[in-house]
Amino acid sequence: MKDFIFLPASTIQASRVRLPGSKSISNRTLLLAALADNVCVLHDVLDSDDTQRMLEALQVLGVAISSPQAGTHQVQGVTGRFPTTEAKLFLGNAGTAFRPLTAALAVMQGHYHLSGVARMHERPIGDLVDALRLAGADISYEQNSGYPPLQIAPWQDNGVRRVQVKGNVSSQFLTALLMALPLTGNAYDIEVVGELISKPYIDITLKLMAQFGVQVAHENHQVFHLPAGVVYHAPATLHVEGDASSASYFLAAGLISGQKITVEGVGKNSIQGDVAFVDALVQCGAQVSYGDNSITVWRDAKQAIQAFDFDANHIPDAAMTLAIVAVASGQPCSIRNIESWRVKETDRLSAMTTELRKLGVLVTEGQDYISIHAQAPLKPNVRIDTYDDHRMAMCFSLIALLDTPIIIIEPECVNKTFPTYFKEFAKLCV
Repeated sequence: MKDFIFLPASTIQASRVRLPGSKSISNRTLLLAALADNVCVLHDVLDSDDTQRMLEALQVLGVAISSPQAGTHQVQGVTGRFPTTEAKLFLGNAGTAFRPLTAALAVMQGHYHLSGVARMHERPIGDLVDALRLAGADISYEQNSGYPPLQIAPWQDNGVRRVQVKGNVSSQFLTALLMALPLTGNAYDIEVVGELISKPYIDITLKLMAQFGVQVAHENHQVFHLPAGVVYHAPATLHVEGDASSASYFLAAGLISGQKITVEGVGKNSIQGDVAFVDALVQCGAQVSYGDNSITVWRDAKQAIQAFDFDANHIPDAAMTLAIVAVASGQPCSIRNIESWRVKETDRLSAMTTELRKLGVLVTEGQDYISIHAQAPLKPNVRIDTYDDHRMAMCFSLIALLDTPIIIIEPECVNKTFPTYFKEFAKLCV
């Protein structure tokens, strides 16, 4: 693994970038296809650490998966019951694998042990476990209460049909319940307690479940009604959209540089909420055009990048890129309602604050917000720690577009979602 990558101060040219598949869609569809009652061929699946952890886990659980080429997987569904009833699963730092698999395995009749890297064991899962236990799951904590590793024993239906889950830590908890509880054959109401963050990610889950034959009604994202007697049935083929979160770096590059940058793989009809990142760029002065499967962003050379005060609760991952846009603006900017940053691959609020200050940027960090005011010139050749967090590495690469050479430590952390990111970034440069 490379210890660092040096990015010189760079200018970029008008370019087109083909996005990798969406991590969120890839791991959801892999699990849904595995649980279906038929065969599904998935195309354009993201090839990354997170999806590898899901694929490995499904195969350990007895799912037959063949992969004729990179990004294409033929999955033979197991009709809602994994053949392997006793297994130890290592899931790295893949939240999109760990949370849904926890719920799916909790409603099975097996004994399972789930663990990950040290950081995964620091990421809370107690709200999901509490909800599953309410409905009859037998889950115990191996080390610290509320955190992985987990030990799962056979499900015992206790007759409860209304489950509550907190919505203010991670939308993945609700996603996990939505995808798993239909496997019981029972009807359930899931009630969200408090504010539900990242609603667009729940919409992804609901739309994908519908494609697999399970329709879920909801009341303003507060109560979700799961039908009884349903079975997942996969489409014969499914193409995964490009990753809208990964698109944010290139779209922001179009705003920062003024050059027309087009991302391919996601467009105006995307099911991903992170396309709303484009709306934030428009507030900052971006020009945008949409195609069916593409988005182009640029900026009029006469138009300065505008300051902003943005509530990013609905796009927490893509919102990290706004921190660099704030630096590019050179004006006071704020990103609010992002407490969920603290329970991601690292405490992103703290990490972003620390690394921006190395560049000489004025930063105020609150419990759920960050305020940023950059005053030129930025300090050159700063070594940016990435905290084993792919989004930290990709965000800070954009500093090179601000006439500031920068060093990214442990750049291969991008393998989590975008292994070729730095190669694609280099292609933009003149």
